[in-house]
Amino acid sequence: MKAAVYEEYGPPEVVHIKVIEKPVPKENEVLVKVIATTVSRGDSRMRGLDIPGNAFVRFIARIFLGFRKPKRPILGMQLAGDIEAIGKDVSRFKIGDPIFASTYGSGMGAHAEYKCLPEDEVMAIKPTNMSFEEAATVPTPGIGALSQLRKANIQPGHQVLIYGASGSVGTFAVQIAKTFNSIVTGVCSTTNLELVRSLGADRLIDRTKDSFTESGETYDVIFDAVGKISKSQCKGALKENGVFLSITGQSPEKTEELVYLKELIEAGKVRSVIDRTYPLDEIVEAYRYVDTGRKKGNVVIRLVQ
Repeated sequence: MKAAVYEEYGPPEVVHIKVIEKPVPKENEVLVKVIATTVSRGDSRMRGLDIPGNAFVRFIARIFLGFRKPKRPILGMQLAGDIEAIGKDVSRFKIGDPIFASTYGSGMGAHAEYKCLPEDEVMAIKPTNMSFEEAATVPTPGIGALSQLRKANIQPGHQVLIYGASGSVGTFAVQIAKTFNSIVTGVCSTTNLELVRSLGADRLIDRTKDSFTESGETYDVIFDAVGKISKSQCKGALKENGVFLSITGQSPEKTEELVYLKELIEAGKVRSVIDRTYPLDEIVEAYRYVDTGRKKGNVVIRLVQ
């Protein structure tokens, strides 16, 4: 099978297509024929060893990723595809099931034509009203947004600000926050204002022109969906007992969260945002685009043409 691999850290050009052995599922695994995956900012950071945080955080990241070279040469943290084979102990899924899944708990590896996943991985049947490309964008950023916003116990009428509202996490966060009947303010750049409005944001702030921390407005919840601001920076914009959330504090992913997102999607309350789609052979171009920091929503890799 073909896979996009990186055998050293560096710029997009370290990623290359390689023919490797097709995996065989273990007794508790399913074999997924990958139809679509994504190139995320997280993939880009791991590829370039561009790890935010202090020295301790970077050290822990190197243990996970590999000190001298990547331990896991195939990136890709989420996918959508069809189950082609199953191990003898698998009971949740059957051959032919269309699924979407996070691969974070099984060593990434979605940038390949096939991927084996444990049956108890964060995986569910694909939403009926989504294409494989759309479904592939949901697991990691969707769960990240949902799990963080749930921590705030958002009530109807609460003022919720999403910083980085046009990114992969932010586009889901805006929509999920609206399902709580909150009043959502989206912060993004000028070119993305209409996109965020179309997702249901009640108010918009152009971060290139205005600072939400200096406007005098206060919020019940501020969610940093891109990991670029701190609670101390937002102190004056939070109401008394207001909650600051950041995607950098993401909790472990859970299958029930993915199933809940599927229900929201099938109810027409949440959709995915796809900026660009590339074939696997052009994944280096996809990385170059992600590295610009200008993507809106998600960048998708289509493996089956």
